[in-house]
Amino acid sequence: MALNQEELLRSPAVWQPRSIEEAIGMKEEWGSAAVYTAGSTLLRTQWEAGTAAMPRHLIDLGSIASLSGIREEEGAIAIGPMTTLTDCRSSGLLAEHAPLLVDAVRNIAGWSVRNLATLGGNVVYRVGDAVPALIALNAKLEWHDGSRLLFESAEEWASSSYAVPRLLTSIRIPCEEDDPTSNTKRFFAFHKVGRREAFTPSLVTVAIQGEAEEDGTLTKLRIAAGGGQTTPVRMTRAEELLLGAKPDGAGLQQAFEAVLEQYEPRTDPFATDLYRKRTAANLVVAALWSQSPSNASKG
Repeated sequence: MALNQEELLRSPAVWQPRSIEEAIGMKEEWGSAAVYTAGSTLLRTQWEAGTAAMPRHLIDLGSIASLSGIREEEGAIAIGPMTTLTDCRSSGLLAEHAPLLVDAVRNIAGWSVRNLATLGGNVVYRVGDAVPALIALNAKLEWHDGSRLLFESAEEWASSSYAVPRLLTSIRIPCEEDDPTSNTKRFFAFHKVGRREAFTPSLVTVAIQGEAEEDGTLTKLRIAAGGGQTTPVRMTRAEELLLGAKPDGAGLQQAFEAVLEQYEPRTDPFATDLYRKRTAANLVVAALWSQSPSNASKG
């Protein structure tokens, strides 16, 4: 259907920079009148809901080749922020080194959205369902401000309020592999609870990466929780209680209480804070309980 003149005048100008520097220059020139676009799935939802105004300029990042792709470099898996969620889900490198992220993106929206939506868009959203997984994986984010590269962890990004124009240029996940000579093994868990079984916004998301000895003693542990509009955060108190111990009995009860205390969900009409807190705590405890050799056969 053709647009009338009024609609055409309201439509934003679309720009396709060929380099990171050119994109940042456009954003610096136009400020709040311009937004970066990747898959635009979130922006479209916000415009339709009236929660964000249509900008005068859209800076389409799709023509910057260096912002796409998944590769191994310098001891890490580097993911371009323009890489689609579908490509993340089907990546052999991620399946081998970061199956937690593969599981997380598999649970985001439906296939048609994942074909357009990008990992970078989910990260920049700050409360995207992939962010808890990236925090648990100790991922590092690389940004460019037009003159230099800036680095921070996914955990730092989630809790920051950085407003200076900059562009996400890479998401880097450390390559960690099981040592065949060691008795310790890595494990991962990702759980999302929504209002229905599939294609639903999350109420609670939990991501866990850990390492355990043969008897179940936890030698490494990173737990992150988010969901809905809640800023993802590490459950450091539960981690401290469980490290060096087996995930059984009293230890898991203490971890449950620690998550209840530290997880602070953002209120919305769909679920009470107490429901979200208990759900997050139960998901964490159930995932860790299943890692105990004495419980694995019962799960």
